[in-house]
Amino acid sequence: MSQHDTQPGGEQDQYQQIDMDPGVIMERLDSWLDGAVRLVPNIVVALVVLALFYGLAVMVRRMVLAHARRRERENLGEVLGGFVKWAMVLLGFLLAATIVIPSLKPGDLIAGLGVSSVAIGFAFKDILQNWLAGLLILLRQPFNIRDQIEVNGHEGTVERIETRATIIKTHDGRRIVIPNSDIYTNAVLVKTAYEQRRSQYDVGIGYEDDIDQACELLVRAVAKVEGVSQEQGVQALPWDLAASWVTIRVRWWTDSQQGSVTQTHARVVKTIKQTLEQANVDMPGETRLCLLQRQDDAGEASTNAGD
Repeated sequence: MSQHDTQPGGEQDQYQQIDMDPGVIMERLDSWLDGAVRLVPNIVVALVVLALFYGLAVMVRRMVLAHARRRERENLGEVLGGFVKWAMVLLGFLLAATIVIPSLKPGDLIAGLGVSSVAIGFAFKDILQNWLAGLLILLRQPFNIRDQIEVNGHEGTVERIETRATIIKTHDGRRIVIPNSDIYTNAVLVKTAYEQRRSQYDVGIGYEDDIDQACELLVRAVAKVEGVSQEQGVQALPWDLAASWVTIRVRWWTDSQQGSVTQTHARVVKTIKQTLEQANVDMPGETRLCLLQRQDDAGEASTNAGD
């Protein structure tokens, strides 16, 4: 009975003595040091392989960027070059890991990388979505750098297309950063996709005025305005019969740049007013009928009408 009682205590003392034995600690440290020394040649070779892959990746990235610049698609070259570079660096790292630890198999590393990529994909879903959308925008080119676009109520000039977002400079000198996924999944109005853009303005003349004469006057006058395209011509069309005037819609073409459109529009409006005034064509304003109700002494209501 006493032997059974003392045996666990004796084993526990023995375990504590083994754990605290300096000889065992030194033996383990020595084995670790020997293992590290034996791995030194593998580590050196792995570092050399990693350096070679990195240098090759940098060289390939420069080649892709140079080819893209020759085709005037520098943004696409930066995105593809960066992707190819880091893909080659990752491949070099996996190869270096198998050199340092020979027991690792490339298949196991690829399988582990696949599981990790799924987890990383869920964690960085928005970043990867924007990156892929940016790559598709650069490949399909729905618009180019320096194009003027409108998307989600934002309007401006495209400065550059990055891996995460598209940078737009507004017409009033502000910067907008729009995620690429928003641009790719929403309607985009490219205002400078073509060289010329049509503008229009509605003006009203009196019912007693000659419509054909007014339209002819407006066509001749607007055609002489600076910035109006002579090739496309000018149109003045009777467009609507309002309560107090006949609406004439004047249409003309200008350069598609926003600055040209705005300045020409201002000159056209000024010309329209001056032309109609000089021709004594009435431009009536809106007429309203106001009813005034007055209560007399007898409690009867009387109504006066006035313009």
